[in-house]
Amino acid sequence: MELYNRQQIQDVVTLDRAALEAVEAGFRALGEGNVVQPPILSMAIEESNGEVDVKTAHIKGNSRFAIKVSPGFFDNPKLGLPSLNGLMIVFSARTGLVEAVLFDEGYLTDIRTALAGAIAAKHLSRADSRRVAVIGAGLQAELQVAALKLVRDIDTLDVWARDVDKARAYAMRMHQTYGLETIVHETVADACREADIIVTTTASRQPLLSGEHLPDGVHVTAMGSDSPEKRELDTSVMERADHFVADTRPQSENNGELKAYAGHQPPFEVLELGQVVASGKSPRTTDAEITVCDLTGTGVQDTAIAGFALGRLAS
Repeated sequence: MELYNRQQIQDVVTLDRAALEAVEAGFRALGEGNVVQPPILSMAIEESNGEVDVKTAHIKGNSRFAIKVSPGFFDNPKLGLPSLNGLMIVFSARTGLVEAVLFDEGYLTDIRTALAGAIAAKHLSRADSRRVAVIGAGLQAELQVAALKLVRDIDTLDVWARDVDKARAYAMRMHQTYGLETIVHETVADACREADIIVTTTASRQPLLSGEHLPDGVHVTAMGSDSPEKRELDTSVMERADHFVADTRPQSENNGELKAYAGHQPPFEVLELGQVVASGKSPRTTDAEITVCDLTGTGVQDTAIAGFALGRLAS
């Protein structure tokens, strides 16, 4: 058994096309019915304002599978500690023996989450998309745009965040690092007005994005709602969309944006991202159509990125 730390993993796994292809292959296998993926195991530790999620999946035919343990303790910054942590344990799919422990401290989760956003945009956004609006100014706000640049020629970034100072610092960082034209806006509506792609990257508990904010032809990736108490999209966003796609419908209904329709069927068709990837054909048929993708984070992404990482680490 091998043990790898975060720095070793960061040295070999970045936001590149090979990593994107590995995660995309995981989604394709999921869409083809070649993945065993149990529900997320979640546990609250209320007295410490903490939670732990465990995700896993087996891609049939793969020699390895991963189990990810992801704690989030949200009072940790008061103690000078990070809120998020975690590791991935990689097992042989033939013997069940542990092959490696990837003590990545949540790094691989950040990478595979950003790559999922890029995969959604690759299959759902207009091919000529160049302008992205980001709601939020945290780590995923940066990584989602960096990953988007793998699949679309992004040149302009519109930003809105509750904390204006953080929004400005984020915009400056994105201009300096990626050479993007960046504009900070006072309202969500202004940020989204000319967007080709909108990405929501917040931990909001109340909807931030409304259907009236959506220009014709836009693609929306919502990746912040990953637990029952979070919401980023008003139902008008989903109901205005021509195509709504979830990474998995059950997770979207429990943790993602479809929980807004708890107890009744949503008034639109729900596709899954793996099915779209496996079909090789975007549901978008015109440049004027609006697409929405809800990403809650799946075990197949973790197995895919863990296997990819271990392959690079062992080479």
